[in-house]
Amino acid sequence: MNGRFDRFKEDRHGNERLELRESQERFPNGFQGIFLPVFTGKPLRHILRMKSWGCTGSHHRPAWLKSSFVTFLGLSGTRKPRHEAKGTFATSTTVDSNEMKKFQILAHKWWDEQGAYSPLHSLNDLRVPFIRDNLLKTTASHHLGSPLSGMKILDVGCGGGLLSEPLGRLGALVTGIDPLEDNVKTAQQHKRFDPALDQKIQYRACSLEEIAEESAEAFDAVVASEVVEHVIDLETFIKCCHRVLKPRGSLFITTINKTPLSYVLGIIFAEQIAGIVPKGTHDWEKFVSPEELESLLEANGLMVQRVRGMLFNPLSGYWNWTENTSLNYAAHAVKSETRDSSGSPSEMEAKEHQGRTASSTDGHGEPQT
Repeated sequence: MNGRFDRFKEDRHGNERLELRESQERFPNGFQGIFLPVFTGKPLRHILRMKSWGCTGSHHRPAWLKSSFVTFLGLSGTRKPRHEAKGTFATSTTVDSNEMKKFQILAHKWWDEQGAYSPLHSLNDLRVPFIRDNLLKTTASHHLGSPLSGMKILDVGCGGGLLSEPLGRLGALVTGIDPLEDNVKTAQQHKRFDPALDQKIQYRACSLEEIAEESAEAFDAVVASEVVEHVIDLETFIKCCHRVLKPRGSLFITTINKTPLSYVLGIIFAEQIAGIVPKGTHDWEKFVSPEELESLLEANGLMVQRVRGMLFNPLSGYWNWTENTSLNYAAHAVKSETRDSSGSPSEMEAKEHQGRTASSTDGHGEPQT
């Protein structure tokens, strides 16, 4: 970013003072020259003065934020490089061992609807219909009450089975996988409460790479909900999803955009202040924008059909669809039937994709489901 920072030795209280001069760079989501606090627990004597994008001139009154428990981090838009894909799927990994340590602590709390995973329980109100409705567009007939009957779905990073179970109740044959064995044990134990799910859902403690090695073109759909922001190698992850999908199969992803707003609300507020999710759950450097995700998907033979923004209300505990994708969003992509010699989707499929994208909004600009 192009902002300029001036440090003053002391203010009238004897503390150091930092001033943020207004940046000339404007972020796409309405932020400019933002300089953010990170809570570390180390006592520092600093005051942060922030000038916002919309206020200029001599009448501007900067906001002051003072804390004895803050350090400061400037977001520059740089990204830590993820590991590049090397070798076969069996010799590469998308699993981050540090992420597994985080989720190990919470492995027994998946089905506590008032606990750490409460937002994921309520997210089912959006993601289950999103998956169902888009899959029904790919089939000419379906059974009432069991609309996904016969469809094979791979739920990657299934955790305790929060999404696998409702998909199974819709008739799908679900394979839920998670690298953490304790998560899988929790999912298996909860499945026993509904005998009807016994033949619909199977769980495995394994990685996506293992499934990709043994089950090429085996699934009608792959779901990776709130997962890609935790993987260590996103491109290998996407390649594996492509490999296990049948031609014209669907990939569904929900994740968090990489924006200044997602840092403020997704990490500072949700983790450090409000405690909506446990501290350390997310790493902002692993967040991915819809544009970057779409680029990776289409480079690997997956044509994006829909991208929709999602917004969580911490007061009501419910999610809503929104046109704004600066925080959370859902994406639906379809595996290409054919690929040209360069490995990219064929020209005909690319043209069909452009037509679908152009028609994915109604007359008011509202994205369709």
